[in-house]
Amino acid sequence: MKQSVERRLAAILAADVAGYSRLMGVDEEGTAQALREHRAAADPLVAEHGGRIVKTTGDGVLIEFGSVVGAVQCALALQKLTAERNAGIAGERRMEWRIGIHLGDVLVEGDDILGDGVNIAARLEGLAEPGGICISEDAFRQVRGKIEAEFADIGEQSLKNIARPMRVYRIGPASAPETATPPTALPLPDKPSIAVLPFQNMSGDPEQEYFADGMVEDIITGLSRSKSLFVIARHSTFTYKGKAVDIKQVGRELGIRYVLEGSVRKAGNRVRITGQLIDATTGAHLWADRFDSQLEDIFDLQDQVTSCVIGAIFPQLERAEIERAKRKPTECLQAYDYYLRALSSLHHRFTREGNIEAVELLRRANVIDPEFAAAYALHAHCYLQKNFSAGESMLLRNELKPEDSQGERLSSIKTIQWCLHRPDR
Repeated sequence: MKQSVERRLAAILAADVAGYSRLMGVDEEGTAQALREHRAAADPLVAEHGGRIVKTTGDGVLIEFGSVVGAVQCALALQKLTAERNAGIAGERRMEWRIGIHLGDVLVEGDDILGDGVNIAARLEGLAEPGGICISEDAFRQVRGKIEAEFADIGEQSLKNIARPMRVYRIGPASAPETATPPTALPLPDKPSIAVLPFQNMSGDPEQEYFADGMVEDIITGLSRSKSLFVIARHSTFTYKGKAVDIKQVGRELGIRYVLEGSVRKAGNRVRITGQLIDATTGAHLWADRFDSQLEDIFDLQDQVTSCVIGAIFPQLERAEIERAKRKPTECLQAYDYYLRALSSLHHRFTREGNIEAVELLRRANVIDPEFAAAYALHAHCYLQKNFSAGESMLLRNELKPEDSQGERLSSIKTIQWCLHRPDR
């Protein structure tokens, strides 16, 4: 006989500490102690508003309420308490909570609660700014007109692994701004930087977690072998395990430009693994692929997928860095002025004297802004042109045009290479 499943309607509050991995990296023992003190101070507020702490996971906490009003009032009280405790603490050292609240049906297993209601609350918490609160439309209907607070409709949001978009509201005290100022982003390293987030186990079988985690560890190890990459360590990225994350925020918290995320799904003796590479500064997807295989030898499959992922990532990283360098403008108007004058000398005069003048102007531009990529590229073009005769220089000028397609440029490059390596040179 099928065992009945206990369900109930509940207001669910999910919260975690914004930038916790960054805080741990700065002061591990101090951050752990501060988290314990924050929780000890918060526990009486939870009880006062009729809440029950279901569980804590690292820096996260899941709380159940019988009333949405109680849940929202508790959230506001917790954020007020946190702001008071952060007074006098430097912005980069503050411990700030992000909170999500949803009213929904939950499954009850002993003292634990499960189901979409819990998942939605966790996804809403991921949308909240540090020091902020996000609630679902279902929760908003229950508290509208009953709580003195400011509600901001941020429209329908697509929540990860939730089938339909959901309207979301941000709330805060009536006398306070809607959102708190986010912590300062960590500076990006000089070389391409990447974080590999824990892969999501889509199998519905907790026993497969080890396989997904092992896949991520192998990829991190493979990427770390490259001296041209800055790779975030496993202990930092695994703080995001089981959480709904904003890729842009991950980039800011970890100080990286690229994020690799993925999932693992097992059905019978087959496994499907997907991966996608994202530019954390823009949120743009750079690469995505999936891998299907028989689960006859887990280790062979891990090696195969790791090799394929790493082999696919490196060209994408290189291409993304090239495109970023091409797009990056200089922030110095004087350097840009030197660049434009050099461009004019080359294109309008196209003489030896014009080339010499352009080289000097570009040298000045890069003294002012050492990261002005376009100036370096034009500088290299000047030295290439210097090795050509007047007739060949005119050929080069006519061959390479900014508006050319990739195929046209390849043809032009072949012509230039013939000039450089002809027999009579």
